[in-house]
Amino acid sequence: MGSIKTKRIYKAPEESDGIRILVDRIWPRGIKKESAAINAWEKGIAPSAELRKWFNHDAEKYPEFRRKYMEELDASEDAEKLLEFVKQYRKSDNITLLYAAKDEEHNNALVLKDWLSLDRNPKIDK
Repeated sequence: MGSIKTKRIYKAPEESDGIRILVDRIWPRGIKKESAAINAWEKGIAPSAELRKWFNHDAEKYPEFRRKYMEELDASEDAEKLLEFVKQYRKSDNITLLYAAKDEEHNNALVLKDWLSLDRNPKIDK
């Protein structure tokens, strides 16, 4: 069974990335679509514009951002579709959630990874 990983889109693609999914609403600066090596761009599961602007990558706001983004994911049809995709493809390959934020410890991809995780989400088959 594959794993779910997170990675900055600015880092070079690796074979171990498996299926690469960009999870930001806005295309990352300086990255050409041809060289991004992504399999999908799921902008519909990114945090709402209001939440993203409120958070503004402030590490002190991260716990509240995480809570609010989890609520958005729980209510999102796009997130449900991604969950089904992950359940199907994770059986045979890694899935890498790509993001542009500089902060590798406080970002939307980490929250999404936790939302998709076996431990957090009872909808994932164990």
